[in-house]
Amino acid sequence: MVAVTIYLMVILAQAFAGPCTPNKADVILVYCYPRTIITKIPECPYGWEVNQLALGGICYNGIHDSGYYQFTIPDLSPKNKSYCGTQSEFKNPVYHFYNSIVSNDTTVIVKSQPVNYSFTCTYNANYLVNQAAFDQRVATVHVKNGSSGSFESQLSLNFYSNAKFSSIKEAPFVVETSEIGSDIFAGVEAKGLSDRFKVVLNNCWATPSSEYFYQVHWPLITKGCASDFSIVVHENGKTNRATFQFNAFRFQNIPKLSKVWLHCETHVCDSEKFSCPVTCDKRKQRMEQSGGVLVAEISVRSK
Repeated sequence: MVAVTIYLMVILAQAFAGPCTPNKADVILVYCYPRTIITKIPECPYGWEVNQLALGGICYNGIHDSGYYQFTIPDLSPKNKSYCGTQSEFKNPVYHFYNSIVSNDTTVIVKSQPVNYSFTCTYNANYLVNQAAFDQRVATVHVKNGSSGSFESQLSLNFYSNAKFSSIKEAPFVVETSEIGSDIFAGVEAKGLSDRFKVVLNNCWATPSSEYFYQVHWPLITKGCASDFSIVVHENGKTNRATFQFNAFRFQNIPKLSKVWLHCETHVCDSEKFSCPVTCDKRKQRMEQSGGVLVAEISVRSK
């Protein structure tokens, strides 16, 4: 009987729950990652709930993400480039991907202003028949803030010469086998980013394959913090750059392996809404935001 009473209370609470508080901030954040497009708009835009907004007018796949509604196009490969109404256009050598987030106004009456957040991602790279071959180290972030203007930033996963992180090493990044165990300095840096937004590394890991879901992997950063004592996170969520260092290594028992791939899940944090710096002894208290993955290649070479 108690269980039935609780169930009825939950149903009543849901039935009388009020609408969300309308947010009239005309903001859209678009993250053009190498394989994924992530778009965020403020929660409850002009009174619309997340389940009333559709990607491409087709997919009601939005989620709540730390003060925003987030919509994701998870696959830009040719076999799935029309995901949820995504349109693409090729003008050699540039690919443009278009989509929009629109409100569902098919009900009998509409009490909220209709919304249509259109966005575009542009990639300068080869686009092969069976896979997307965009630069895996680079992502572009677009922030449109209504009448306040807009800006574009580029995120890149880099290797540096030393712990000052002042000099970027050009690709390809090569480690001699004699240098196994020496320090590697890496980080994600944003150019053209407003001071309001900070770069945060959620997770970084290494694999013997370019696929970031590969079963064999070695964690370096987990939930923004070093995975073991040999890894040093220098800054994370404080500025337009997040940096760390780890010891050079290679995977064992994989014949003829000459490369290691570094993957970093990255997001851009709005410091006016959230506390962005990662404090590792308080990681459970921090609200995590999802991001996209950048990939860099390390060549292991024997002299």
